[in-house]
Order: sequence, then C-alpha cells, then structure tokens
Amino acid sequence: MGWLMAAKAYGIPQATLRRHALKQNKMIAPTAKGMGRYKSVFTPEMERELVEHIKLLLTRLFGFTRTEVLELAYQFAEANNVSNNFNKETKMAGKEWLAGFRCRNPDISLRKPEATSAARAQAFNRPQVARFFNTYQNVIETYKIPPYRLYNVDESALSTVQRPQKVFTTTGRKQVGALTSAEKGSHVTVVCCMSANGH
Repeated sequence: MGWLMAAKAYGIPQATLRRHALKQNKMIAPTAKGMGRYKSVFTPEMERELVEHIKLLLTRLFGFTRTEVLELAYQFAEANNVSNNFNKETKMAGKEWLAGFRCRNPDISLRKPEATSAARAQAFNRPQVARFFNTYQNVIETYKIPPYRLYNVDESALSTVQRPQKVFTTTGRKQVGALTSAEKGSHVTVVCCMSANGH
C-alpha cells in the first residue's frame, strides 16, 4: 500500500505518516505530538538538567525569574554547543521557548516568593528545626498538655519593603523565598491564631 492510499484508508495526513515511517521523529517520543518541521532545542534529558538546576538554587533562596531562565537557556545551549535560534544580541532564549519549556515541565511553576532575610535563612536549618521540635515534644509529654491548650499563631503583613519578582519553583511547594535587604518596613499586620483541636 502506498503513502497516499494508506493516508486515505486510515485518515492520517500523508506527511505525518511518511515522517513516522522514515523515523524522522527522533527528538520526541513516538506517542508525543511534534511541532511540525520545528524541533526542540534541548533533548528531554538536557531540559531535566535545567529543571533540576532551577530547583536546586530555589532551595538555597536564589530562584530564577523569567529573564534569568531565558539567559540560563542561552548560556546552557552555548556551553553544550547546541544549535539554536536564540537571540545573539540579547543572549537570551525567546518567550516561545519558555512557553514550551513550561508546558513540557509542569513540575515547575511561576510563583511570587516571600521576602526572606539572610539572617533568617542562616538560622532556619535542619539541626535547629529538629532541636526545636524535640524540645517541644518533651514539654508536651512532661506536662501532659491537651490539644485545646496548644495554639499556633501566624501573621501576614503588607510591607513597604521591595517585592521580589516571581521565580520558578517546584509545583505544589507551599513556601518560596528570595533574599531581600530586609523583611520589615512600615506595614499593617494581620494575625490568625488557632488551637490544635481547631478552635
């Protein structure tokens, strides 16, 4: 059966049928939809490497903004000698590449980070948190404190301190931080308090 007859019999465009039969879809999985004659700049493995790098720096409070991701993609392509059509003057990838990158990697998303001072970032680490919760558990067990006597309070403020730009983060992550000069300026604070049994 020829290309034309097969295309008519199965309702598949002839060009698509020919491309798959000649194994010209090497950049994508056979079940995935391609972009016609356009090919992805990076392989899926290279894109995963970019995503892991973005996630790693986020855990250290240095998240990437849109512009920084575009610059990172350009630098990554140049360092690995990957052929691309990125802008050589601005040394950045295009917005279309970023849109495709986000679609192909749904485990990162663009979020507005909370301002986190350097002092707070240094004090918040695994040994200090473990020490706090161990002490907290000992106090509760020693004095047999019931849930309705255990309260947690949190505050949210409208601050005059500069607002960080949105950065890429792991999808589903509840808290995202970015370093700023300070955490508190002139602000209005909203306080919420609740006990362990929901009061």
